Amino acid sequence: MGRPAFEGDQALPTDPERNTAGRALLAMTADLGLEIGFRVRIEKGIPLGSGMGGSASSAVGAVVAANALLDSPQPKDRLLRYALAGEAVASGAAHAAVHGDIVAAVHGDNVAPCLYGGLCCFLPTEPPEVIEIRLPSEVWCVLVRPRLRQDTVAQRALLAEHVRLEDFVRQSAHLAAFISACHCDDLELLRRAMRDLVIAPQRFDSIPGGAAACAAARTAGALGASIAGSGPSLFAWVEGESPCAAVRDGMVAALASHEVAADVWIGPPSVEGARILGPS
Repeated sequence: MGRPAFEGDQALPTDPERNTAGRALLAMTADLGLEIGFRVRIEKGIPLGSGMGGSASSAVGAVVAANALLDSPQPKDRLLRYALAGEAVASGAAHAAVHGDIVAAVHGDNVAPCLYGGLCCFLPTEPPEVIEIRLPSEVWCVLVRPRLRQDTVAQRALLAEHVRLEDFVRQSAHLAAFISACHCDDLELLRRAMRDLVIAPQRFDSIPGGAAACAAARTAGALGASIAGSGPSLFAWVEGESPCAAVRDGMVAALASHEVAADVWIGPPSVEGARILGPS
């Protein structure tokens, strides 16, 4: 599906220090001591405040494109650091360095999969690590984007400062089971394990129809469903292509019952990260 017609042009800051792509490129040029600059044009079909990783895609896209122009292209682990510096602009981590040594921000959950592709775990060590998690072979994704906008920083402010020990233990068990299910290609275990017991319950009130849409996805046969990023987008994992239409229809109908229109994308998760495409 192309860019939604209702979106219109969205103003982004042109100051490189305040733009995720610009900030990432500043980090790159400073760290590599480049004596050149870059002119950047951003075209993407990811609306602002959608929970679909738009800021990360700008940062990653900028450094991948710039890297292709260098005489000595840099490996992904270095590009990761530059993109993290760019993502810090959107995530509010103003402490991430741009000049000199690049400090790894802790907000790599969108940057890492965007750069590396597939399903992965971002480990905020120094240096940061990206750990591949095997994607189950039959999984498809239904991504539903309500036509709402939610600011990432504001959505983080909704979360409680503390998590109950009981909830932490239960969520950790579900996470361990989820990772095991992915590596073992065990979809029935995935169905039981794929539960967000901590974050989503705190955010569903800000997405009219969100909880109902995720429940409808499971009723229609989805392995699991939850909030994408900080929302308002929602996603469901489905076993194969066949049930995707029913899952889509159930989610869209649940949102519509709350007078929320939505756009939908369906497909298998990509195992390819950001890359240079030739002319079409």
